[in-house]
Amino acid sequence: MRHVAPQPTVEDIETLIAPFLALEGPLLPILHALQEEYGHVPAQAHVPVAEALNISRAELHGVISFYHDFRDKPAGRHVLKLCRAEACQSVGGAALAAETLARLGLDWHGTTPDGALTVEPVYCLGLCACAPAAMLDSRVVARVDAAKLDRLLAEARA
Repeated sequence: MRHVAPQPTVEDIETLIAPFLALEGPLLPILHALQEEYGHVPAQAHVPVAEALNISRAELHGVISFYHDFRDKPAGRHVLKLCRAEACQSVGGAALAAETLARLGLDWHGTTPDGALTVEPVYCLGLCACAPAAMLDSRVVARVDAAKLDRLLAEARA
């Protein structure tokens, strides 16, 4: 389970990223560490990270926005990832995803008002032969249908 710390100070961020600066290619490990510590990559970390790595804030933003796993705000207590790859879409995954988002009143990356659940797209969970697939937190679920999805949603919102 992720740890969610209070809003960081510049000093907190500098302390957190310092051990990674000696690595070759430290940006992704730094972003993962920030997200692990704060539940997202906080905006106040952008300047200290960019300065420490001698990159522009635009370059940093490009990396954060390219990788779907990085968030700019904390996720819900549970994260439901629905596969959007072709195999899952071909057996009803797209309709199941659309129905789920509509039912929850969310868009992709949205979090329910009670903070219980964030819904995110994922592009292949490796269960193509057992599509459609979903993942609740770190548990992968195959052959997802409306009944299985109902159980996953109930579990996440309990």
